[in-house]
Amino acid sequence: MLNIKHFLYDFLVAEGLPENVAIYLNMLGLLLALLLIAFIVDFITKRFLWRFSAGIAKRTKTDFDNILVANKLPRNVAHIIPLLILIEFVPQVFTDFEITQNIIEITLKVITIVLTLQIIRSLLSSIKDYLKTLPRFKDKPIDSYVQVFMIFAWLLGFFSIIAIVTGVSFIEFATTLGAASAVIILIFKDTILGFVASIQVSINDMVRIGDWITFEKYGADGEVTEINLATVKVQNWDKTITTIPTYALISDSFKNWRGMLSSGGRRIKRSVIIKTSTIKFLTDEDIQRLKKIQLVSDYLDNRSHEISSFNESHQIDKSVLINGRNLTNFGLFRKYLQTYIDNHSAINKDMTLMVRQLEPTAQGIPMEIYAFSKDQRWVNYEYIIGDIFDHVLASVTYFDLEIYELSLNQKA
Repeated sequence: MLNIKHFLYDFLVAEGLPENVAIYLNMLGLLLALLLIAFIVDFITKRFLWRFSAGIAKRTKTDFDNILVANKLPRNVAHIIPLLILIEFVPQVFTDFEITQNIIEITLKVITIVLTLQIIRSLLSSIKDYLKTLPRFKDKPIDSYVQVFMIFAWLLGFFSIIAIVTGVSFIEFATTLGAASAVIILIFKDTILGFVASIQVSINDMVRIGDWITFEKYGADGEVTEINLATVKVQNWDKTITTIPTYALISDSFKNWRGMLSSGGRRIKRSVIIKTSTIKFLTDEDIQRLKKIQLVSDYLDNRSHEISSFNESHQIDKSVLINGRNLTNFGLFRKYLQTYIDNHSAINKDMTLMVRQLEPTAQGIPMEIYAFSKDQRWVNYEYIIGDIFDHVLASVTYFDLEIYELSLNQKA
């Protein structure tokens, strides 16, 4: 090893400077020289590794090397050589300053651990990004595995740093920590539960800041504004704030509306109950009258012609209306509503859209509209529903149908 401990000291003393001044100037001079060398080596190493990596990336067909560069692995690796130089020569620079030497050596060891973790993270992130480009790994929870590994890596690094700073060996520190774990768990139970919950929420991507969630147990119905170790804050629709324990997100059931917000539509699922007694077959006179309704006029032309042809070819006795094939006012009303919804400008046509009759009830037969509005904003969404069902309720009478209403006499 090159001995540079008193490289400037002897020269300065020979020049007549006091020894105490010469010691400080020797240390400062050597420190500046060492930092300059480390900076130059770091710059050269980074440039070399960057060009080397870029050259390999151009010559290879795989994208893995490009991903390594994108995740800054060569840049992090380049810091290793300057760090080794500092570790090697710091004892000589501070040979006359034992306390400062110890502090800086501890600092360099801590930096070494952090740099190692950064390299591991860059490598794992590169592997994760590369595997995501492969078809057989696209549906695998690779992010979860990487996050769990990094959590353990950071914990191990954190404990190593504490052991270095305190001067206790890692094995002794781990043994002491194990003996005190029962007390730690008891004191920090809520914090530990919150920490574990935070990990699971993050890994499983259950909740993000900005998500709209409904948590009936805690009276929460609004946007998530903050997620921390112990609590999740939700700003409700009425601007009140609800605080939920983080671990409740994994122990209880709640509804996250993110899927609806990202889908491009908000579901409309509402029905009206039609009186069964008003449902009937359509006569020729009814059909002619209903042909004036533009949304079903073409349908009635085609359908009535088709039914008439069928009945005639099968010699159906139409003196009794029930014979053969027939149109009903209820079925025609359903077709009308389907056409109306298909042509409604506020409905998302790329999502499920249908009008259906549900199972009959004691009150009548529910006719349900199932669709998705383009506008997801609450006020506009309610306006769209109101507009649709205003029309539905007003159009029922044109088909000789009635909406079920519970009168006071019926209730009595």
